[in-house]
Amino acid sequence: MQSRKPKPLAVGMFWLGIQMVWGALLGVSLQARAIELGGTRALAAYGVLAAGGAAIAAVTQIVMGIVSDRRRAMGSKRVEFHVTGAALGAIALLWFYAAPSYAQLIAAVLVLQLGMNVAIGPYQAVIPDFFADEELDAASSWMAALQSAGNAAGALLASLVADTRIVASAIAASLAASCAFTAAHIRTLEAPRIDLRPLRVDRAFGDLFVSRAFVFLGFYTLLGYLFFFVRAAIAGATKEATGVLILVVTVSAAAGAIAAARLTTRMDRRAVAFAGGSAFICALIAFLGSHTMPELAGSALLAGIAWGVFITADWALGCRFLPRHALATAMAVWNLALLAPQILAPVVATALLTALHQLQSASAPRTAFLAAICEVAIGIAWIWRLPASQRSVEPATSGNRPKALG
Repeated sequence: MQSRKPKPLAVGMFWLGIQMVWGALLGVSLQARAIELGGTRALAAYGVLAAGGAAIAAVTQIVMGIVSDRRRAMGSKRVEFHVTGAALGAIALLWFYAAPSYAQLIAAVLVLQLGMNVAIGPYQAVIPDFFADEELDAASSWMAALQSAGNAAGALLASLVADTRIVASAIAASLAASCAFTAAHIRTLEAPRIDLRPLRVDRAFGDLFVSRAFVFLGFYTLLGYLFFFVRAAIAGATKEATGVLILVVTVSAAAGAIAAARLTTRMDRRAVAFAGGSAFICALIAFLGSHTMPELAGSALLAGIAWGVFITADWALGCRFLPRHALATAMAVWNLALLAPQILAPVVATALLTALHQLQSASAPRTAFLAAICEVAIGIAWIWRLPASQRSVEPATSGNRPKALG
């Protein structure tokens, strides 16, 4: 018998597994493996891995979004994409951690991005697919909290477990198990067919994209250069210290996401996103002024809470403005505002550092952080170009589900 009530935790569990992968790779393992196999050109090696992987991700998400929307119009619940992507991603993870050469590492990253984004493209539509408008804020909060928890778990494994075989096996198993859990629940839900129409990008969609792109350009610059910043600022175990800081950020972000759920139901979501982004910038400035591990951890705690608030509002804004008649395609286009920064962040930072003759300098990570702060500031200021987004519900058009807003 089918369930008529989607459970946010069950629907979002796959997001936990997905974010474990990115928590391990983007903050710790990608940089560590670049140093291990890239030699003296570690920064340049990292830039190639980050930019190339993100480019594959962007193309894959767009293609899978279009294909899955067509399948969704025929009654599919998109589960086949989740399962296929998780299986390929798990295999590629094992290869990534075992790759003996830089060439194989590049190949493993590209296959991993391909597999993960076969799943992610269609999966991003899961909240608007199954939750009514009055449930979007609570569901978005769950997704943001699970994202932070997954990032924390992945970073913790990658930074504190020395045996990479254990790291690879644990993350791959978590990815497969979380996919199976979510897929089993989704199969019990009703999925009324959508009226598939071509995607049209209006001004609100465009402003949402630009705002998100600048914020994530700064975020991925910070994440990419955090390892190198810690190595320059603190003598000792860089890998472990970086992992601890990422853990602090991601755990506190989960708390911020939970707190933001009530704010997004009562306030203009633009104001919530702006407040979270502004607090995040203040925490980053404090981070740059820190000189000890306790000071860095305190700044990371504040940054994480603020980031959790922003991510919850970001999810809610996306669900508010993106059209449901081509949802996975719209989500894939919207997510280019996250993927393009993954490509551009190392490229822009490398170009800036080269222009300032700091690419091989000890001050390079600090300069990259200052650039990231400016990028985030532009993004959160751009939010006010969006229409007011307090929650409102239009008359239902299909069964007992409200019509999509936007």
